[in-house]
Amino acid sequence: MSRLVPWLRRHRAIAASLFDLVAWLVAFVASACLRAEGMTTSMPWRNVVVLALVTGAAYLVVTFPTRLHQGRARTGSLEEMLLLGFWVTSVGAVAFAANLLFHWIPRSIPMSATAVTLVAAAWARAAWRLFQEQGHRRLYAGGGTPVLVVGAGEGGRELVGSMARDPKGTWLPVGLLDDDPRKRHLRIRRVPVVGDTRKLVEQVATTGAEAVIVAIPSAGSDLISRLRHAAAVAGVPIKVLPATTQLLTEHVGIRDLRDINLTDVLGRNQLDTDVAAIADYLTGKRVLVTGAGGSIGSELCRQIHRFGPAELIMLDRDESALHAVQLSIHGRALLDSDDVVLCDIRDSHALTSIFKDRRPEVVFHAAALKHLPMLEQYPAEAVKTNVVGTQNVLDAADLVEVERVVNISTDKAANPSSVLGYSKRVAEELTAARALQTGRSYLSVRFGNVLGSRGSVLTAFAKQIAAGGPITITHPEVTRYFMTIEEACQLVIQAAAIGRPGEALVLDMGEPVRIEDMARQLIALDGRPVDIVYTGLRPGEKLHEELFGDGETQDERPVHPMVSHVAVPPLDDESAESLAGDTDPDVVRRRLAELCLQ
Repeated sequence: MSRLVPWLRRHRAIAASLFDLVAWLVAFVASACLRAEGMTTSMPWRNVVVLALVTGAAYLVVTFPTRLHQGRARTGSLEEMLLLGFWVTSVGAVAFAANLLFHWIPRSIPMSATAVTLVAAAWARAAWRLFQEQGHRRLYAGGGTPVLVVGAGEGGRELVGSMARDPKGTWLPVGLLDDDPRKRHLRIRRVPVVGDTRKLVEQVATTGAEAVIVAIPSAGSDLISRLRHAAAVAGVPIKVLPATTQLLTEHVGIRDLRDINLTDVLGRNQLDTDVAAIADYLTGKRVLVTGAGGSIGSELCRQIHRFGPAELIMLDRDESALHAVQLSIHGRALLDSDDVVLCDIRDSHALTSIFKDRRPEVVFHAAALKHLPMLEQYPAEAVKTNVVGTQNVLDAADLVEVERVVNISTDKAANPSSVLGYSKRVAEELTAARALQTGRSYLSVRFGNVLGSRGSVLTAFAKQIAAGGPITITHPEVTRYFMTIEEACQLVIQAAAIGRPGEALVLDMGEPVRIEDMARQLIALDGRPVDIVYTGLRPGEKLHEELFGDGETQDERPVHPMVSHVAVPPLDDESAESLAGDTDPDVVRRRLAELCLQ
């Protein structure tokens, strides 16, 4: 047995084919014996055997293209059972029809043999799968940390199975919690559903669980917050499976488990991305990303890479950032390949040369200066990068007739009150003007703060807490819109598929988050007392951000229910170029504001 099992695993196709062939033969002979009712001498045994072998051989021939025996579906899975049922029944029906026409053997034999073969083949596959999954016995052999698993759906099923197969036996599931009343009697690998999520504290005490694991990748912030609070009351740690967009594979397991972070508590707007539409305009195309080393740019590159572009050209002025993004995509980063390009978008000649040489067909413009206080001090720098740099990108794209340009903007461009907002609003208007001139899909995408990006409030708070505090907040009532990097990049990618030339696309990000609440959530997650200090609003900073400017329509959502389309007035190049010569901060700030009011 110790040698047979490994051989069967290595030679699945041969073993499964031989078993099914023997099953057909045995089924025909058994059916013939039952049909003869003891009078076996009158049975045409030769015809029975020949028809059984022919039927079995025909079955193997017709199932070969579907790879039924080569592992198309997991052994014993519903997909395999459906395939098995279809082909066994189809071949059996043909054998029955042929025998009905030529009368080789009694008519009932092919029918009953088909049923016997189907039962035998299905039973054998189910038994083999059960044998392979003997690891589930470890769940009841003791050892491991006893845990309650929240969620008895597909995520919970795969997670419990992963725990069962873990040779170290790290986790021992002692119960499942699920709010679906139809699952109250469900058992997954003998682990029962012991109640709904409202009974978490009670079931921790009853089952002796020492941890809680949330196996619902789509869990919202309300549920996560409620479960986190209940776990704190019960005195046990809580872990979660990440969102499906963050999983490395389509299956979940114990390697995907992580602690709750602020993203879970604040919630995630899961954007239903039309993968087919995205793949259509990225696959096989030359795609260029400016600011590829930044938080948004690097995640864009990682997501675009999955759609198989002909070339992914990552452009940035920071060589270290290019090294990091190349390493994250390819697992190696020698910086000696042509997929990384060292260039500053302020240098129009170098940028134009690169566009002429590489001829990109799709451009994502993520390069920008984004820190509001810094740009208030140095507004001319904002003009050089966010305005002139964008104009350089648009000029180069127009020169080589780039099909699509997506300019990444910010919610601060709506009713702008800061240099950052003014400069990004002008960039939106320049993009709209170029779309009007060319008729091509040049558009902007506008969203709020990105959780976990470099320099974000989340990163700053985490560092302040790690240092023992205090956490600095500008105002106790200040609010901001937030989204994850993954969601932001999904929106950017989808914008090029659904956006119309010249407009700005705005994601419905739900309700704005109070910054003080975020800080207190982070403090609670850390578990140590940390003081909060209020520093006052900075110049140009709003108490509450806006996603739409005055006069912009908020409910125009013709394609996606979570994406609004906003018309952006065009701005002529001459007006933007007039900014380049100014160096006085007050003059630059005033001129930017005037351009936005035109």
